Amino acid sequence: MTDFVTTEVQGGIGYLTLNRPQALNALSLEMIRAMTRALQAWANAPEVVAVVVAGAGGKAFCAGGDIRYFHKASHEGDPLLDQFFVEEYALNFLIHRYAKPYIALMDGVVMGGGMGISQGARLRIVTDRTKMAMPETNIGLFPDVGGGWFLARTPGSIGEYLGLTGTVIHAADALYAGLADAYLPGKVLAEVASDLRARTFDHGQAVLDHIATFTQQHREACVPAQSQLAGLSAQIDRIFGGDTMVDILAAISDAPGDWAAHTAAMLRSRSPLMLHVSLEQIRRARTMSLDDELRMELDMMHYVFRKGDGVEGIRALAIDKDHRPRWQDARIDEVSRDKVLSFFDSPWRAEDHPLAGLGK
Repeated sequence: MTDFVTTEVQGGIGYLTLNRPQALNALSLEMIRAMTRALQAWANAPEVVAVVVAGAGGKAFCAGGDIRYFHKASHEGDPLLDQFFVEEYALNFLIHRYAKPYIALMDGVVMGGGMGISQGARLRIVTDRTKMAMPETNIGLFPDVGGGWFLARTPGSIGEYLGLTGTVIHAADALYAGLADAYLPGKVLAEVASDLRARTFDHGQAVLDHIATFTQQHREACVPAQSQLAGLSAQIDRIFGGDTMVDILAAISDAPGDWAAHTAAMLRSRSPLMLHVSLEQIRRARTMSLDDELRMELDMMHYVFRKGDGVEGIRALAIDKDHRPRWQDARIDEVSRDKVLSFFDSPWRAEDHPLAGLGK
């Protein structure tokens, strides 16, 4: 337990609760370490048959990493900045490979790092309050925490669309995109959480089966057919399936309608460099294992705060809040291919990589 993560075992379930509501449960290194310790301890504990992770405060599951810390640590040359991502990505991998059912209650804001600690869950439950996004390009980063891997596995070119624009989606879209498994109204989710605590479970499947008695009742309340993404899928595939970032921007700029105009404006506001890098990441991730993709992300993140736009993007959004980032490349068509590819050159030898042990 830390001040911002509470752990509890009751009735066979290990409960992990992010308890930093004033920061929308944004992750600090201490929170990542607390979650990792709990999951490692519970992995072989016979009294724990499943894990439930949730966010406190009623507004957010988890809004991502603590970007103000990233900015401060980068300016100060704090070595713990690199360590943050090493341990966060290791936690993401642990969750994806966890042997016991890990159940994520994705109520409220679920963005960035919040996706990293939920997408590997056996059961991902969204609600009428879910606001999901991978908004990293807005602050000069890229969709990390395994984002390249899970975005690359959404239908068609939806992964490119969500990763490049950072568009916020809701429950039906999440279900359609394969980024969630089940829906519950927020009020019912609270009832389910209370009901789980009143029972005792002997095995993990019993927990999943019990939750299913609730989710099945509300299956028709939020279905993929209601998804805006589903209605836009043909346009998204045609435009975001373009060969290059320049092609994608040209196609969306020429497309008619409000959605295209809004999307083009979003892309023009993002870091041109990191749009190119993010597109390359997602395309590469389609043929990568999760452990290799996370190692690639750590390579990329090593450069983001050294020669990328991360510091400037966070400054403009969260520090000075002028919302006028001075990206190092002014236009998408000015970014050189060599500059993009340099983000994928690992600064470590394979045997020395901080995440060398993943998947071994």
